[in-house]
Amino acid sequence: MEYRRLGRLGHESSVLIYGAASLGAVSQDVADASVAEALAAGINHIDVAASYGDAELRLGAMMDDLRPRVFLATKTGDRDAEGAWASINRSLERLRTDRIDLIQLHEVGQQETLDEVTRTGGALEALVRARDEGLVRGIGITGHHHTAPATHAEALRRFDFDTVLTPLNRRLWRVPGYADDFAALAEMTQARDVGLMTIKMIARRPWPDDERELATWYEPFTEQQLITASLAWLLNGHPEVTGLATAGETRLLGRVIAGERARVGLSAEDAAATLDALPASEYVSVYDG
Repeated sequence: MEYRRLGRLGHESSVLIYGAASLGAVSQDVADASVAEALAAGINHIDVAASYGDAELRLGAMMDDLRPRVFLATKTGDRDAEGAWASINRSLERLRTDRIDLIQLHEVGQQETLDEVTRTGGALEALVRARDEGLVRGIGITGHHHTAPATHAEALRRFDFDTVLTPLNRRLWRVPGYADDFAALAEMTQARDVGLMTIKMIARRPWPDDERELATWYEPFTEQQLITASLAWLLNGHPEVTGLATAGETRLLGRVIAGERARVGLSAEDAAATLDALPASEYVSVYDG
């Protein structure tokens, strides 16, 4: 497992960040086994959210052993200060801890949402209060959609976030304007020593109607070759990225771990060629559907 420094927070995070959305609707036994698999592979960074079903509760049940071993991040989807403050404290209770390493504004990928959370009385005020009172260490922002990189760049102009979590995969890179927006965001994060993390690494396309087979909200790659190529393209070709969140499905974790190991011998260029060879109908932006 490779480790990269998470910006000014200084944590040497595994390039695979455990995406705890996968724990939202599983039993405690499944959750325990999945987290144990992640730890055994060298994953030391867990990303959860208040809105991920029972995921915080599942992690809380193992927190006595888990807390000293991982960087712990969660998120609030509330847009006002009062709601976000309640959300943060509820997450602390559910996670059975008195301190979170990173609290993030959840799903802020568009300008109007950014305006809402950064206004006077917006959710950002609660995150700053939590940091000032020692409940959290760092403050981050996350988001979906094609507009996320540009929105997150604007967010950094408004507030000195410690981390950004934004979408990146080969298909998104080919959406007109997306590569330029991501590159501009990456330049800002490097200049400001902000940790840059990504999501949607193995997103294939939106689920066809009534065909959802896994817990992910998008249809992911399940073939090992494509998972490995996706990892190689992203991690080998984008050293500015600290790490990527694993898919929200426990049954895919082993293949992502295997891909992280195998991608070392695959160039970003060869990985891109593998992904670009997919039929257009089989590999589209999850936001195109």
